[in-house]
Amino acid sequence: MFTKEDIAQIKGRGVDLCQVEAQVERFKKGFPWMRIVAPATPGRGIKVMSGNEAKAAVEYYNGSSVDGKCKFVPASGAASRMFKDMFSGLATLKAGEDLPSDAPGAKLAARIKDFAFYDAALFGEPEDTASYRLDALNKLLGEDGLAYGSKPKGVLKFHRYASEIRTAIAEHLVEAQEYMRGQDGVCKLVVTISPEHRELFEKAVSEVLPEYEERYGVHYDITFTYQDKATDTVAVDMANEPFRTSDGELLFRPAGHGALIHNLDKVDAELVSIKNIDNVAHEKLLGTTSLYKQVLMGEALRLRDKIFNYLKKLDDAPDAGLCAEIRAFLDSELCVVLPETSDLKAEVKLLRSKLDRPIRACGMVRNEGEPGGGPYIVEGPDGSTSLQILESVQINKDDPAAAGAMARATHFNPVDLVCILKNYRGEKFDLPSHVDQDAGFISSKSYQGRELKALELPGLWNGAMSDWNTVFVEVPLETFNPVKVVLDLLRPAHQA
Repeated sequence: MFTKEDIAQIKGRGVDLCQVEAQVERFKKGFPWMRIVAPATPGRGIKVMSGNEAKAAVEYYNGSSVDGKCKFVPASGAASRMFKDMFSGLATLKAGEDLPSDAPGAKLAARIKDFAFYDAALFGEPEDTASYRLDALNKLLGEDGLAYGSKPKGVLKFHRYASEIRTAIAEHLVEAQEYMRGQDGVCKLVVTISPEHRELFEKAVSEVLPEYEERYGVHYDITFTYQDKATDTVAVDMANEPFRTSDGELLFRPAGHGALIHNLDKVDAELVSIKNIDNVAHEKLLGTTSLYKQVLMGEALRLRDKIFNYLKKLDDAPDAGLCAEIRAFLDSELCVVLPETSDLKAEVKLLRSKLDRPIRACGMVRNEGEPGGGPYIVEGPDGSTSLQILESVQINKDDPAAAGAMARATHFNPVDLVCILKNYRGEKFDLPSHVDQDAGFISSKSYQGRELKALELPGLWNGAMSDWNTVFVEVPLETFNPVKVVLDLLRPAHQA
């Protein structure tokens, strides 16, 4: 299958040949469908909290000790998909055709003043003409203007204030100091970026860091980290043979956000908050955002303390009564139903294996048509059940039971997570060992006009966290404000 030149190329990427061979085999056999027991819903799988319960969770967070905390922000890649419609509109205008008034490019030009990146000197006064629309899109996307089509989302201007304009990364700094600063006044962030964007990120941060540290009385400790090239996966053609470029080389592609489990594994902190770079709102919503992030942290720490207490009891004097109590806890709070065991020794071993895992508390919002992974109760290969976040491509829609579960689902995951990364002995968990390798998926892509198949690793908050102990908590829709396309910046959450 592979030539000597292929093997040299593979080794040069820091990858084992057997790993690439396994990837090709995965294309051939595919991934199994997830076995859904039921959607996670209020009453079974999703915790809906009263105002007093939310307040108690915040108090629990503020009263708990943790061995380091950090905000983890996935921010890799350019914002090309954010401007896909704008590139399309630009191509139409360059071809001599005008855009209809309801076209995305026309909407942007008409409301150009409502965007934080608007500069009168650059864009001038808006006009209802094809020539202005062409000029506006050229200046937004082109290298002689803002070049936003090739820059990462993190450095784009998202929000306008009376005295400043904030990029997405600046909003994350403001948000982080609100709920993630340590007792020493240090606020730690780990931001995953592409190497070619490092200079842009460093410039965007340096422009606001001194002012923010003085304004908020905080010191920021910011680490930029890259997705390891060794996690890229080989592509195949439509016949599942290794895809080759025009010069005969193998084509490797980034394997999705699941590769970031290795970056997360290197974070030296017990408590980690995860939120995507584009999911930030105008500061007018910071109170709600901060409140429910602290709610999630309180729930994660409450779960940590319960699990750690049970593990210590299993160390000391396990008996049938304790085991029954732990089973009931796993069932009622984590939707983990276990197969029966034959004796006390086997029971203790099974319970310990289910308890001694990384922990996550995941925010869930009511499903109102936004894209996102869904919360489900899933049966694993060992017959036990657990709470999982599934993408639609992992669900067999031809299976009536699975399709019915999707139809009954009430919530989706806005990628708002809080993680516990150390065990009850204070040791770091080995996160890659808790990945479900059967929870990835295959997608269709193209390269220079040729079709290919790409392998997506188990997603960071999907299969990469499959073997974690999980609690789902309902959070308000106001906490979820992603910017997937540039026109999303016109939504109320992003306007003053």
